[in-house]
Amino acid sequence: MRTANKNGALSVRAISGTRVVLMAWDLDSEARQGLRGFAIKHEIAGSKVTGKWLTGIKYFASQVPAPVIGATYSSRKHPFQTFLWSDYELDADTAHKFTIVALYGAVDELEERHTVEVGISTEKENDERNGIWFNRGAIASHAMSLQFKNKPITPAMFNKVDASGQLLDAEVRWLSRGLVEACLSFIRGTRPGEALRVCAYEFTYSPVLNALIDALKRGVDVRIVYHDTKKDNDANVKAIESAGLPKEAKLDGKTQRVLFPRTRTKIPHNKFIVKIVDGKPAAVWTGSTNFTDTGFFGQTNVGHLITDASLAQIYARYWEELSSDPTLSNAVIKAVELTPNPPNAPSATRPGAFFSPRIAENMLDWYAQRLDDASSLAMMTIPFNVSPTILKGLASSDESLRLVILEDPPTEEVLAAEKASKGRLAFSNGAILGKDFFKSKSPFGGAKVAPIPQSPLDQWFIDEELARPVNKGHVFFVHSKFLLIDPLSDDPLVCTGSANFSKNSLIANDENMLIIRGDTRVADIYLTEFDRIFRHFYARDALNRIAKDKGTKQNPLELDEGFSWVTNNLKPGSFKNNRRLMFFPDPAMTNQEAWSAAAKRDNNPFDDETARGKKNREKKRSPK
Repeated sequence: MRTANKNGALSVRAISGTRVVLMAWDLDSEARQGLRGFAIKHEIAGSKVTGKWLTGIKYFASQVPAPVIGATYSSRKHPFQTFLWSDYELDADTAHKFTIVALYGAVDELEERHTVEVGISTEKENDERNGIWFNRGAIASHAMSLQFKNKPITPAMFNKVDASGQLLDAEVRWLSRGLVEACLSFIRGTRPGEALRVCAYEFTYSPVLNALIDALKRGVDVRIVYHDTKKDNDANVKAIESAGLPKEAKLDGKTQRVLFPRTRTKIPHNKFIVKIVDGKPAAVWTGSTNFTDTGFFGQTNVGHLITDASLAQIYARYWEELSSDPTLSNAVIKAVELTPNPPNAPSATRPGAFFSPRIAENMLDWYAQRLDDASSLAMMTIPFNVSPTILKGLASSDESLRLVILEDPPTEEVLAAEKASKGRLAFSNGAILGKDFFKSKSPFGGAKVAPIPQSPLDQWFIDEELARPVNKGHVFFVHSKFLLIDPLSDDPLVCTGSANFSKNSLIANDENMLIIRGDTRVADIYLTEFDRIFRHFYARDALNRIAKDKGTKQNPLELDEGFSWVTNNLKPGSFKNNRRLMFFPDPAMTNQEAWSAAAKRDNNPFDDETARGKKNREKKRSPK
């Protein structure tokens, strides 16, 4: 849902996801003089309960002589000094009302001058076409440390699920944010005579395995393709054996095979489940979430349930091909046959899919073209390295704002592109406040943290615990893989799935991606969740850099008691000002061309696919 309102000098735009409402506002230039900041009041529409002012962790130092670590402050007395804010703690499918107030005057006696109200409803988690669930994806966070006092999590806590599939531990429920519950509900909702076709890379979360076993017992035809490449499959094999998941099961008096090891590929990276009703594929659970405690509770991940018979049929056929454990060459033939290369401007009438492995890595060029085509905004999550092709697409446009969330700190090439973008390209990466993060070299991964030397941040912020059982593997912060092109427009493009926007994900792995054009609800949910994670890490990156490079004594929790914050937000060519103009564009710039129109003029990025594939094969065969 999207809405806007204006009252006098103050304008507001709001976009809702399922659990987030993102608000941007602007003040006419003549009203900016003497501005102290903005207060926001929230209330449930129609509720008799009095609305409450939203709170933040920043304060006017002159008004708080003895600040307490972990305290929060009402925005009515300690306003938000920004032109963008989100409420991240909302319930889905609920009508809300927000009141945004511009505050002026002395900091000890702030006065209200401009006020705008905006009513907006959060989206349903599942509208029977697209169900979308993002986990918290912020296991190291101020909110978690404050709310749960860094209570240790044991592996057993992740597995405590009641008969209805609800998590029993409050801290674990907070981390899941509905993701685990939705996945288990999808499996548990199958009836006798129906079927499930599972493709699993990491497959160790016992409540999921147990739910599949229960489905078998009630007469559901369950068949599972699972990662078993002999190189690093021990965890899957042990989990399957421990759960008692059978290799075969009887169904209607016949013995059916249940387990299908996937051995003949580099990485069988899919994580999807097809539901079959009355013998026909009906829906697909997909996304970035591995069936592990790390996937559900640790890294940023999304589960996407799409109810579309045609798409489910394609996924079901893909599953059938993979269940035969094809060689790479045969897998390429079938992936291309099932999902031909997409046109530059995909169909807006129904969602599409893109399966790997492919002939060559040309889809990277397709993604890069779409990034370059974006007229106002592009958003992207990249868990691993930024490929040169993708970086070129991100850096080539000087019109749109481009935001990227990374797992690791950016490379020198990435930083150079960001610096050259004049405030239109910004990267945010996983970070722990006041600490350096190290990845263990052990075969099973691990996480180590160390305080930043001489950093004063621990004096001002509540300490955050990261030594938790879910921090295993290769990715600790950002694992989702999606791309948004002009998500604020009426014709957004969303690409989401398992593939890491890398060459190997295209030419060597089993992968799947959804391509959804023109669905503003889907785009709004992804946009608001992207913004939540991006700004969570972006602020940490900045604070850690300041603490590390300058050893600043300036408390970052203190609000500006002057007016330089306004100038900083409105500085021409700055990231913050470009972000504001994205929501409130200059009238002279409103005739920008739609991404789809630019895409139709682009060259075909797959023209040299055959030649490139041949070159890749020759390079692979050549002696080193």
